[in-house]
Amino acid sequence: MSIRIALIGNPNCGKTTMFNAFTGANQYVGNWPGVTVEKKEGKLKGDKDVIITDLPGIYSLSPYTLEEVVSRDYLVDEKPDAIINLVDATNLERNLYLTTQIAELGIPMVIALNLIDVSKKRGDVINIEKLGHAIGAKIVETSALKEEGLDKLVAEAVSLAKKGGSVTPAKVLDPVIEDAIKKVDKILPEDVVDRTMRRWYEIKLLERDSKIADKIKLTASVKNNIEDITKELEKDFDNDVESIITNARYDYIVDVIKGTFKRAGDKTTLSDKIDSIVTNRVLGIPIFAGIMFIVYYIAVSSIGTIVTDWTNDTLFGEIIQPGVEGWLNGLGANENIVDLVVNGIIGGVGSVLGFVPQMAILFLLLSILEDIGYMARVAFIMDRIFRHFGLSGKSFIPLLVSSGCGVPGIMSTKTIENDNDRRLTIITATYVPCGAKLPVIALFAGVIGAKAGAWWLAPLMYFIGVLAVLITAIILKKTKPFHGEAAPFVMELPQYHLPAPKTILMHVWERLWGYIKKVGTVLWIACMVMWFLSTYGIGDNGFGMVDTEQSFMAILGNLLAWMFIPLGFGNWQAVAATISGFVAKESIVSTMSILSMAGQDLIDDVETSKALWEGVRNTMFPTAGTAGLVAAFSFLTFNLLNSPCLAAISTLAKEMNSKKWTFGALVIQNINAYLITLMIYQFTMLILCGSFGIGTIAAGIVLVGYLYGIFRPDPYKNMVRATKRSVA
Repeated sequence: MSIRIALIGNPNCGKTTMFNAFTGANQYVGNWPGVTVEKKEGKLKGDKDVIITDLPGIYSLSPYTLEEVVSRDYLVDEKPDAIINLVDATNLERNLYLTTQIAELGIPMVIALNLIDVSKKRGDVINIEKLGHAIGAKIVETSALKEEGLDKLVAEAVSLAKKGGSVTPAKVLDPVIEDAIKKVDKILPEDVVDRTMRRWYEIKLLERDSKIADKIKLTASVKNNIEDITKELEKDFDNDVESIITNARYDYIVDVIKGTFKRAGDKTTLSDKIDSIVTNRVLGIPIFAGIMFIVYYIAVSSIGTIVTDWTNDTLFGEIIQPGVEGWLNGLGANENIVDLVVNGIIGGVGSVLGFVPQMAILFLLLSILEDIGYMARVAFIMDRIFRHFGLSGKSFIPLLVSSGCGVPGIMSTKTIENDNDRRLTIITATYVPCGAKLPVIALFAGVIGAKAGAWWLAPLMYFIGVLAVLITAIILKKTKPFHGEAAPFVMELPQYHLPAPKTILMHVWERLWGYIKKVGTVLWIACMVMWFLSTYGIGDNGFGMVDTEQSFMAILGNLLAWMFIPLGFGNWQAVAATISGFVAKESIVSTMSILSMAGQDLIDDVETSKALWEGVRNTMFPTAGTAGLVAAFSFLTFNLLNSPCLAAISTLAKEMNSKKWTFGALVIQNINAYLITLMIYQFTMLILCGSFGIGTIAAGIVLVGYLYGIFRPDPYKNMVRATKRSVA
C-alpha cells in the first residue's frame, strides 16, 4: 500500500529543490511564487511505495489565490498520510503562519527547518527541541540545496505516516477566540465534517470562508447561529474576524519565537549591500537593462553566433544535407523524395535546430540569474513600475517565465487573485520573446545586420515586448472588462547564493528538451506541409510540382498579402512565413529557409547561414537599401507581438475557461500587433526614407487613438469595483 506525503511551504523555501532530491524529478526551481502552479507527484528514490506530492508554494490556507486553493483542497480532500512542512530558518515569523494552519488539519506533520546552514552562518540560534514542543511537531534541520538532513527528514515523515492516526491540534489562539470555536463546535453537527479536521473547519466557518460554507451543507439555523458567534467576536475585538484570527496567530508566533529563537545582532549582510544597489529606485532599471543587453549579446551575437554558425554551416550545410542527398541518390530514390527530405525536412528542421546552441547559452545565463536570486529582485523592481500602469509585480512574474516558454508563463498567472488582472496578464504574457522566437530574432539579426549581425536586436525585441505590455495595460485597465486596482504584491527576497550547477543544468535541459521535442513533432510535420504547399500546385498540366510562384502557398499568400502592405511585407513569401508562425514560431525560420532557398544549391561559395540571410533578404524583403531593412524589422515586430503558437493558445483557452474570452484575447493580440507594427513601419519610413502616403496618415490616426487611450482619464477611478478574485 502506498504512503502519500505532501510537501508544502512558502515560496522561496527550497521546496522544489527538496522534491527533486527526493524523487529525482527535473522540476523547475525558481525564486518567485508561481513556478509550481499545480501539484506534482513523484516516487521516493529507493522506496517506490512512498509518493511525494509537491504542492504550490503558498503563504496561507486561505483561498486568496488559485495556488492556495490547489494546496488546501489536496490536504483537506485527499488527506495525505503525512505532511512535510518546509519552514525557512532565516524567516521564521513569516513561515510559521502557514504552519499554525496546517497543524489544525490534524494530519501528522514533520517540520523541515530549511536553510539552516544560512541561518547558522549569520549567527542565529534556534532551540529546535523547544520550538518543536511548542508547535507540537518534530523538527529536522535541513539544507535542500546541499541535500543535508533529507534522509532523516523523509524517514521521520514515513514513520509518522506508518503509525497512522491523527494529531490533536494545540489550542494556540486567544482564549476569547477559543471560546468562540467551542461554541461553533457545540452547534456543528457531528457528521458534516471529518472529525480529525473539525477544528480547522470550525475556524474557517468563523472566518466566513465562502468556499467552506458552500462545501458543508448546513441548515439555515446553524449558519445563522455561527454568524451570530462571529459578530459577537468582532464586537469584542472591534475588528473583522479574519484580522482577529490573523493577529492572534502572529501573537502566538511571536511568543513562540521569543522563547526559542535568538537572532544575530543587526548587521548588514552581503545580500543587503548588493540590494542597496540593484534594487535602487534610480539604478535598478538601468542595471537590469544592462544585464539583459549583456545576456543577449553573449547568447545571440558573440559566443552563441560562433557555435550556431558552425552548426548551420558545417554540421547541416557541409555534412548532413550533402551526406543524406548522396545516400538517397545512391539508393536511386525519386527526386521528389530527395527534395522533400533534403530541402523540406532537413533544410527546414535543420535551420531551426541550428539555433539550439544560442538558446542553450541564453537559458544558461537566465537560469544563473534566477538561481542566485537576482530575478526575484527584478520582480520587486518592476512592481514599482507596473503599479503606475495598473498592474503589480505578480504580473511581471509570468513575463519572466514566458522568456523561456509562453505555456508555463500563462499558467503562472494563477498567482494573481484578481480575475481582471489575471486575464490582462494572460493576454500580454507572450509579448515577451520566448525560446521559440529566439531563432527568428537571431535569423533577422543576420538579415538586418549583414555580416556583423545586429547585436542590439535581441535585447531590443525583449524591451519592445515589455513596452507593449505596459501600453496595453494602460489602455485596457481603463475599460470595464479590465478595470480595478492592482493586487498587493508581497514577496520574500531570498538571500543571494552561488548557483547550484545541478539545478541550472536541469533547468536548461528541461527548456531545451521541450523545444527539441516540438521541433521533432510539430515542426517536422509543419516543414513537410510547407514544402508540399510551396512545391505543388495547379500548373499548365494540372496538379503537380510547379514553380513556387504557382504553388498553393503562393496562392494563399497572395490572397492575404494585401493586408500586410501597410506593414512593409506585402509579398506572399513573407505572409506564408507569418501564417506558419501561428502553428509554431520556429516554423517562421524553417518556412523562410524552404522558400528562400527553393531551387538553389545550399552549398555555394558562401557559408550556409550567410546564404540564408541573403536568400531571406532577396526573397522576403526585396526592396533595396534601408526600406528593405525597415520592412524586415516590421515583419519581426509583428511576429513578436501577434498571437502565440498553438500550444500557448491551447493553454490560454484552458486558463481563460471561456470561449468568449479566448476569442477576445486572440483578437486583442493580433489587432494590437498589427497597429503597433503599422506605426513602427510607417513612422520609420517617414523619418529614414522620407516616405509619406495613405499608410502614414493611417498610422497617425492610430497614434492619436493610442495616445487618447493612454492619457484619457480613467472613467472607473474612485468607483466601487465589482471585480472578483480568480478563485471565486
